[in-house]
Parts: sequence; structure tokens; C-alpha cells
Amino acid sequence: MEYNRDGVSEGQLLKLYEDLVRPRLIEEKMLILLRQGKISKWFSGIGQEAIAVGATNALHEDEFIFTLHRNLGVFTTRKMPFTRLFSQWQGKASGFSKGRERSFHFGSMEHHIVGMISHLGPQLSLAGGVGLAHKLLKEKKISLAFTGEGGTSQGEFHEALNVAAVWNLPVIFLIENNGYGLSTPSSDQFKCETLASKGVGYGMKSLRIDGNNILEVYKTIHQLAEEMRENPHPVLLECMTFRMRGHEEASGTKYVPKELIDTWALKDPISNYESYLLQEGILSSDSIASIRQNIKTEIDQGLEEIYDEAEISSTYEKELTDVYAPYEAVITEPGSDIAPEKRFIDGIAQGMRQAMEKHPNLILMGQDIADYGGVFKITEGLLEDFGKERVRNTPLCESAIVGAALGLSLKGFKSMVEMQFADFVTCGFNQIVNNLAKLHYRWGQPADVVIRMPTGAGVGAGPFHSQSNEAWFTHIPGLKVVYPSSAREAKGLLLAAFEDPNPVLFFEHKAMYRSIIDNVPEDYFTIPIGKAAKVAEGNDVSIITYGMGVHWAKDLCRKKNISADILDLRTLLPLDYDAIRDTVSKTNRVIVLHEDTLTGGIGGEIAAYISEHLFEHLDAPVLRCASLDTPVPFAIPLENKFLAKDRLEETIEKILQY
Repeated sequence: MEYNRDGVSEGQLLKLYEDLVRPRLIEEKMLILLRQGKISKWFSGIGQEAIAVGATNALHEDEFIFTLHRNLGVFTTRKMPFTRLFSQWQGKASGFSKGRERSFHFGSMEHHIVGMISHLGPQLSLAGGVGLAHKLLKEKKISLAFTGEGGTSQGEFHEALNVAAVWNLPVIFLIENNGYGLSTPSSDQFKCETLASKGVGYGMKSLRIDGNNILEVYKTIHQLAEEMRENPHPVLLECMTFRMRGHEEASGTKYVPKELIDTWALKDPISNYESYLLQEGILSSDSIASIRQNIKTEIDQGLEEIYDEAEISSTYEKELTDVYAPYEAVITEPGSDIAPEKRFIDGIAQGMRQAMEKHPNLILMGQDIADYGGVFKITEGLLEDFGKERVRNTPLCESAIVGAALGLSLKGFKSMVEMQFADFVTCGFNQIVNNLAKLHYRWGQPADVVIRMPTGAGVGAGPFHSQSNEAWFTHIPGLKVVYPSSAREAKGLLLAAFEDPNPVLFFEHKAMYRSIIDNVPEDYFTIPIGKAAKVAEGNDVSIITYGMGVHWAKDLCRKKNISADILDLRTLLPLDYDAIRDTVSKTNRVIVLHEDTLTGGIGGEIAAYISEHLFEHLDAPVLRCASLDTPVPFAIPLENKFLAKDRLEETIEKILQY
């Protein structure tokens, strides 16, 4: 292995050596403890240390690194206390995630490290979001994200690279090509000659280097980072290396030819570099022994401290409380009585504009939202008033854009992502349910992101532009799901969503945009998330509903002179159980109405809650009125039959007969 130390000081050469040895010695100890049953699982990076250590040394300490399984060298080089790392691996309280995450699935803002989720690819998009924040803040900084050769087959890899290239984001996408995705060899993963060549197709600089040569890794990334800080652009860097142990210890290495292991053993990044430093007279046998002994002592002392730490414990209240970032909403009332009539769409548009004025760190992203003003024209005019940096057209990369929004949040920004139609959220589902929703519970970091979701049927748009998919997300702890039914509520709840540091999915019924009109205060005001509203008073039946269901219920009750309590939930997660309890105990008959299909809709959850907790108040079974369990049909006559509205009168008559 050839080493070129040009431009690297003797002090830096020694630091690189110590930083290489530390994760190796920790790993050797962990493998012993794994066999002793003192840790439950281990993903070994033995043989790959030069990449993590070289990259971390090449970056500034306040530049974000997005890690994967085998990047212990990032954590140790950033001087994370070993006691806390070992506590993390044992699931104890002094770790970084309160026992809620394993191995390296956590982050530390103090150390500018964001750990992985098991889906691998999403980290790349988060790094893009941080790179975007650097550009917006005019910081001369970069971010770096690790992926493996297997991860380059994921859609998120391609989306993240495309967005970074289009926006010239200062991100290094680093591929650790160790030859195997678990047991699948690279020859079964991709057809291209090199992974670096994939970057060329996205118009970005791409390189391939020896990932076991610590000086080549360090100098290459150091030079790239210097260039990128001055002239922001993305780089794809493929580092050739080899995993000397199994994907994780239980999987073993039987699928790897012995001669391949023998070949790569000769390329060990530590022994080769150690020999070089001995040859150069920078290290001696005594200094090597001293360095290793000091690290081993540090490890043993750290282990002794953690062995004495009690097993972790918690309470129901604590676990539930940590699902959301702490936030005490301060409700803002309108400053004047001026409340002209506005359409639903105008309430949202005015809310967007006032949010942009109030929050200078708010970034809007979505397909066609800039010059075109969005397909529903809600963002029309915002580009001219707030500029292209804050009102951003995006490629058709829903997952990468949601990930970028989360990356922006890591740097203190607020962001809004507009799904062109709620149906298209499937393309960003992983980021929403596994990154946005879980981040605070996992390691205490808020995800300050609002995703606007034009939803609903009734406009003859067919099965891919009409779905009511809000119930998908009410099952996901950590999200807030908001669904207004009036122009006033749309504005007030949207402004509240932008103030909340937690991820909010904001559903807007397309058929309401230009058909629903009511009085909307001109001033900035907020409506509390998580609170339902009584929109009609009655005694015979309670209709619990939201969105378009509110208008169906009001119209029918007015037409048929039905005395009904109509409760507009407004927020579907978290639900206002107090309001549900109040109306049920008042009328003793309940219909849960929603446009979503019956099976799996939120109506089932509400009905179950009422049956379990309010049974003594019921004079009739809880009835659900929902849309048919079919995709949304295109033809208007079929769509009318599909919708819950078609069965609402029959359902009310049925419950009143009890």
C-alpha cells in the first residue's frame, strides 16, 4: 500500500493512527462481550476503519456526518465518551437514546452526528437538507453521508443524488463498497463497472479511491471539502474496502471465499499504516504499545462505570410524553374583528403568506409551487415576494424532499412540503413514518416539518388523485394529523402547524377549495391543534366527523330537521377524547362519519374507544358511515355511490329507531 504524506503534519499522522486504533480495540472488546452475552448484537467495521476515521478527520467538527452500521470511527473520532457509547449498546439510561435505540441508530447534535435508520438510503436525503441549509445560511460548510454498495440500489439513493445535483448542494455521498450487501455480492447488486460512475449520470463529480488507505481517504476528502465550501456542489465518492466479518456477528462469513478474505487481510488499514509510520520513524514499538495500552485502559474504565449502572426503567407517562417534542402552544387571537368572506383555498393561501412573514426560516418545497403557483394556485405570488431560495420547485422526488425538509430542521429551519396530491405521499412514506415521526422519541430531536396534502374525492379524479389516506398516518406515533373543514379553521390550524416543532400532516380537501366560503379574520391567528369543535348542537344523535363529512352532516340535518350534535374533530392525531366523551354522554347515540373507506378508517378506532370507555352512556350501538371498500372510481355516478354521503341519511334513520 502506497502512502503519500505530502501536506500532512506529523501530528496529524499520529492522530490518524490513534483514531484508527481506538475503534479497532473497542470492537475487539465488544466481540468478547458479545460472546459473554453482555451486549445483544454487533455490526463489525473491522477492516473498514480508514474510511470513517479519514472522513471525520477531514471535516470540520461542526459539519454533519450521517452514519451507518460500520462507522464507529466517526463516533470515536468525534470524541463521544466511551461510557455513553457502551451504555447505548447496553440499552441503559445514560446512553444517547434512553434505551430506545440499538447500536448506531441514534444521533447527537452536540457531535454533529445523525445515525441511521435501518432503511439505509434515507440518510442521504437528510444530508442534502443540511447542505441546503448551509447554502441558505451562506455558511462555508459541507455535510457527508455514508451508504453501502447495497444501498446504491435503493430509490432514495437516486432521488438524493438528483436533488443534490439540481440544487448544487455541498454534500459528499460516500459509498463504502465492501463487496457484499449482507450476503449478496456486488455482481448481483449492479451492472455498472464502478459505483462512482452512477454520479456521472446526475452531472456530479465522482471519484473512486482505496478506502483502506487512510492517507488517501483523508487527503481526498479534505481537498474535496475545501473546494465544496468555496463552490458548493455534490460529490459521489466510492471507497473500495472489505468487510472482514459478517454483516452482523450472527450471520458469519461462510458465503465469502477464503482466498478473498486472505487477500483483503493483507490490506488491513491499521497494520499497513502502522508499518508505514514505523518505517518513517514517526512511531516506535514502545509508542505503539503505549497508545494501545492507554486506549485499553480507557475502555476498561468505561466498562466498569457502566457495569454498575442500573437497568433502565421508565413510566407509561414518560414514554408517551417523549413521542412529541415538548411544546406549549400559545393561541393567538385575531387582533381585529375584520373577517371578510373567503374561500377555503384563500384561507390557506393567506395562512401560507402570513407564516412566511412571521417565520423567516420557513422554506417551502414542492412540485410546481414556484413560478406556476402550484397545481391549485395556493402558492401563487409567493415566489415574487419571498424569492426562489424560500419557495422552491422540486424534482419529482417526494422521498428525498421530505428527507431534505428533515435535514433543514436539523439546522433550525422550518419547512413545508406540498404533496401535489395526497395520493403521491406513498412515494415519501418511509421518510414520514420512520424518520419524521420517530426522531424525537428515538433521540430527542424535533422534526419541524409540515406536509400539506390535497386530498379527497367528489371531483371525478379517479383512484390516484382522490384517495382519503389520512388513516394511514393516525397509526404512527409522533405525527400530528390535521384536517380542517372551513376556511377559517384551515388558516388558523395551518398557522398553528407552522408554530409546532413536531411533524404535522395537513390535509386539505380539494373539493372544498373553491366551494366552501366563510368568514376568515384578516389578521394572523391560530387555532389549537388537538381540539375538536362543536359545529351544531342537538339532542337526538351525535355525528362525529371531519373534513367534508362536516358539510354532509350539516346539510342533511338542516334539510331533514334532525337535532344532532355535530362534532368536527379537526385533528385526527392526537384525538380530542374529552370532546368525544362530552357529546356521547349528551345524546347517547353516535354515528362516526368519514369519507375514508370503512375498513381500517379512523371511525373504527373512535367506535372502539366509545364502546370501551363510554358504554354506559349508549342507547344504541355505535354506527359507522364511510365510503365503500373499493378504490375511488372515476365516473361521477359511480363516485357518488362510493362516497359515505350516499348512505348517511339511511344511517341516521337506523340509529334513531333504537
